[in-house]
Amino acid sequence: MLRRPLVFIIPLIIISFLFTNFASASLMINGIEFIGEATLPTGLIFQKTEVGGLSGITYDAKSNLYYAISDDRGQKAPPRFYTLTIDLSKGKLTDNDVIPVSVTNLLDTNNRPFAVDTTDTEGIALTDKDTIFVSSEGDVDKLVNPFIKEFALASGQTITTLPVLDKFLPDSQKQKGIRNNLAFESLTITPNQKFLFTATENAIIQDGKDAKPGVGSSSRILEYNLLTKQPEREFLYQTQPVTPFFNFTGNFTSGLPDLLALDNEGNFLSIERSFTGLGFTIFLFEVSLEKATNIRNLDSIAKVQPDKIKPLGKKLLLDLRTLDVLLDNIEGMTLGAKLPDGQSSLILISDNNFNGLQKTQILAFKLKTESPLAKLTKFLGYLRPNF
Repeated sequence: MLRRPLVFIIPLIIISFLFTNFASASLMINGIEFIGEATLPTGLIFQKTEVGGLSGITYDAKSNLYYAISDDRGQKAPPRFYTLTIDLSKGKLTDNDVIPVSVTNLLDTNNRPFAVDTTDTEGIALTDKDTIFVSSEGDVDKLVNPFIKEFALASGQTITTLPVLDKFLPDSQKQKGIRNNLAFESLTITPNQKFLFTATENAIIQDGKDAKPGVGSSSRILEYNLLTKQPEREFLYQTQPVTPFFNFTGNFTSGLPDLLALDNEGNFLSIERSFTGLGFTIFLFEVSLEKATNIRNLDSIAKVQPDKIKPLGKKLLLDLRTLDVLLDNIEGMTLGAKLPDGQSSLILISDNNFNGLQKTQILAFKLKTESPLAKLTKFLGYLRPNF
């Protein structure tokens, strides 16, 4: 008599188990397609400020607006972020599709604009509480510490400051801590709003050397618990070695300027950007925390055998040099509006360094993804009996 109910109960148990696991599964990227470029000219004046230095970007799906942080240290106008519209309704991006609509000054704990040269704001991430987190690289030469602060979206008022561990702070002897202009460039929050991640653009001093031609650097990924507002785990991210081609200037910089959380399971996109003396090399990677070693308790990884530390897994998604565009200084990215076919958009933005030879470049892509629900539906289709 119990056999008939079991025919229905067992599939329900299986479906419940599968739904729980698929619902928490990682987002699968099946492909990426370039869908256009827009530029804003260097020297563009908007609301009495020069639009430029846009080093990070984040998307507000509720209002279909984008917020882009400027890394101006208060020399041209107070530290600030811009609100932009980016029209992807036609499934592509062109020059007329990016429009600044407002600018908001960041305010310190006294509700005043930050003093000149006390910030180097690089990363930005939106919360579900109408606030943003912003990361600043600080200034090693002036012993200005890096920071990660939360600001009110509407007013720019400081709400929270996250603690930064001593091993990242610069000292006067330059024996430890971040390197100048190679610190907290990136910022991202997981979709469930529980964790915030940032990273050093290159190795901190006690971990190893900065990137050189043909040699990568040992960046650190930092995880913060947004419920406790405390730092938790850290991971090693090894940047890609880049060999310059015909570098007659001798100038070279390379590192990790941004991360983007794809899900709640430790999967990200990362940008690696290099200036090689003859243009920019930009790589877009899929990276994963799975099996990566937690190095939170290590003040220096240089004192540990390399085989004892497993870095983040990396897979190259796109070498942007294959695009038919002249690349600029790409530093920020965000998942953007849904495209007309329902797929996700990816937006990248460049920091023009307020340099007349550069531009603010916005690149748009279609991410071809498969959602957990779609994977579940497909899987259940396999289980359906044929009568």
